[in-house]
Amino acid sequence: QVQLVESGGGLVQAGGSLTLSCAASGSIFSINIMGWYRQAPGKQRELVASIRRDGVTYYADSVKGRFTISRDNIKNKVYLQMNSLKPEDTAVYYCHDFVFGSWGQGTQVTVSS
Repeated sequence: QVQLVESGGGLVQAGGSLTLSCAASGSIFSINIMGWYRQAPGKQRELVASIRRDGVTYYADSVKGRFTISRDNIKNKVYLQMNSLKPEDTAVYYCHDFVFGSWGQGTQVTVSS
């Protein structure tokens, strides 16, 4: 099992960009799928993006074309590059591994209008 720690959240104006990082305590090379979820106040946690070990990605329709997920299996990190941010992107963002089911503590992203 791995422990996940997110970083990179913050306050940004609409139209701005942020890059989230997820650092794993162990190797993620063998973890087939890593992903980013988010949870806004009063809403269910939703999958934002995921990436397979072979690089195949998935994006929720709401972020397609604006967000990019990537992974570095050497550094054991997963990234979420977020561009053209909108107020509706405001949420706590969580890193998740689909093999062991680990979650990070989350990082807050707030987009002001």
